[in-house]
Amino acid sequence: MDYTLPEFLAHAIALEHEAAERYLELADRMEAHRNDPVSALFRDMVRYSRMHRDSIIERARGVTLPTLRPGQYRWLQAPEAGDEEGFDVMLDAYQALTYALKNEMRALDYYCSVSEQTADAEVRRMAAEFAAEETEHVQALEDWMARTVPPAVFLREDPERPARA
Repeated sequence: MDYTLPEFLAHAIALEHEAAERYLELADRMEAHRNDPVSALFRDMVRYSRMHRDSIIERARGVTLPTLRPGQYRWLQAPEAGDEEGFDVMLDAYQALTYALKNEMRALDYYCSVSEQTADAEVRRMAAEFAAEETEHVQALEDWMARTVPPAVFLREDPERPARA
């Protein structure tokens, strides 16, 4: 994944923007179904994603960023956007943290990959820095999960609950 600095910054901003949008959508959906603890967790993730996006935007001041259309991104789906499993209104806090952790790990993998593959020294430095930030997010989520009671096995295997793919 060889990027110019403007290309990389545009992708990083999009990544964080998509993550915030997805977490906000999930928070709203959980709230509508009165799953307030999980809604609050996703709202925290919205805040973190927006803070990271805003810090990248600040760093991009003075750089002319390309306007990327959907087919121009280097991914099919933004790494932190997640998949449909987050839309299960029966998610508990532990499952929501697991969902968020998977998203953060995909973002970490993305930034590590860019850092390892780019020829541009500034992009390499920034991607490594963003990967370090994602590592902190992963660690924070793992710590949070360690303090959260996982769902009981019988809840995961409830025959009345529709199976997830």
